[in-house]
Amino acid sequence: MSREFGFHFEDRTTWVHIQDSFPLLHTIKEAFNQEGAVLLVCDTHTEAFAGAVLGRTAPEDTALCVLPPGETAKTWSSVEAIISAARGAGLGRDGLFIGLGGGVTGDLTAFAASVYMRGARLCLISTTLLGMVDASVGGKAGFDLLGIKNLAGSFYPAEHVYMPLEALSSLPGREWKSGLGELIKTAVLEEGETMFTLLKAMPAESFRRKPEQTGELIARSVEVKGHIVEADPRETGSGRALLNLGHTFAHALESAAGLGVLSHGEAVAWGLVRSCELGLALGITPPERARKIIRCVEDYGCETAAPHPLMSGDHNSTADYTETFFNALGGDKKRRGGKLTFIVPAAERAVSLGADAVPKQLLRDIIRGVRH
Repeated sequence: MSREFGFHFEDRTTWVHIQDSFPLLHTIKEAFNQEGAVLLVCDTHTEAFAGAVLGRTAPEDTALCVLPPGETAKTWSSVEAIISAARGAGLGRDGLFIGLGGGVTGDLTAFAASVYMRGARLCLISTTLLGMVDASVGGKAGFDLLGIKNLAGSFYPAEHVYMPLEALSSLPGREWKSGLGELIKTAVLEEGETMFTLLKAMPAESFRRKPEQTGELIARSVEVKGHIVEADPRETGSGRALLNLGHTFAHALESAAGLGVLSHGEAVAWGLVRSCELGLALGITPPERARKIIRCVEDYGCETAAPHPLMSGDHNSTADYTETFFNALGGDKKRRGGKLTFIVPAAERAVSLGADAVPKQLLRDIIRGVRH
C-alpha cells in the first residue's frame, strides 16, 4: 500500500507517507534535502527497527539516542537526554531529529526538536497504531509533568511523517486496543459512516491478517484528523477541540489511576462511553448513535464499565474514588477560562460543552456508573 497526504499547518506543510515498509535513511534525507547531522531517537522496544532505517552501517553524521519505553519515560529527563545526544552529535539548527516509535517517542522527539536551538528539523516514523492514527499528525508535542499528562508542550508539526505498516505486525494485543480507541473516536468525527462500516467489517483479530484494510482505516483517520487540524492548528477555536472527544474523561482516568498504568487509547475508549452517557443524559446524543459507538467499543474488547476496575479496586469507598477522579479532572490542561470542556457525540459528529452546562452531580453519577 502507498498513500500520501499533505497538510498545511500555518507556515509548515506536513507530508504523511503510508507505506508497506520502513523508509531508508537516504530516502528521508533526500525528502528533507538534508546535509546537516541526524539524530535518530527510539526506545528499547523500537531499537530493533533502527537497523531497518539506518542500514547495517549508520553514516558518521548520524547518532542514536535510545530511551526507556512507555509513558513513565515521558518526562523532562528524557527530553534532556535527547537534547544532550543532539549536542554531542554536533547537530546545528539545520540538524534533523527523527523520532522512531509510538506516541511517547514522537512527542518527546518533537518537543526536543522544537526547543533545540529554537527549532530544528523534524521527521517522525510511527510504529504503533495509536501513533499512526493520532499522535504523529497535528503537531502537538510535550511531556508529562506534576502528574498531569502533557502539561508541558508545544505545537511543532513534523515536515515528514512515515507510517510503515510492517511495524504493526509486532504489536501486542494491548497496543492494538490502544489504537482502536482513537480510531473509533475519529470515526465519530468523520462526515458519513465509512469508517464505522470498515470497523464493523474488521473483527479485532483481523487487523494483523488484513494489512490493506488496516491501511485504509489508518489513511481515513489521518485524512479526517489532518483536515480538522488544518482549520485550527493551535486549537484556538472550537474545531480542533472536537479531537478531544472522550479525552476529558480519559486524561482524568489516566492521572487518577497513575500515568502509565493503562494506555492512552484504552482510556480514550472508556472516555468515549462516558461521553456518550453524558450526551444521552443531556439530550444531545441520539440513543441509536450512542448504542452504535458503545457497541463498537465493546466489540473490540475495550473496558466500558464505570467505575473503571483499575480505579474501583484501589479505593476504600465510592466517595474516595469519586474525589480522586474529580481532583484529576481539575488538573486537565484543556481547561478554557479556568473551566473544563467536554466533547460529546451529536447527531452528526460532535459538539463542545462548557462545564457550566454539565451538572456536577451528573458527572459524579457517570463516573460512578449510575444510570440516567
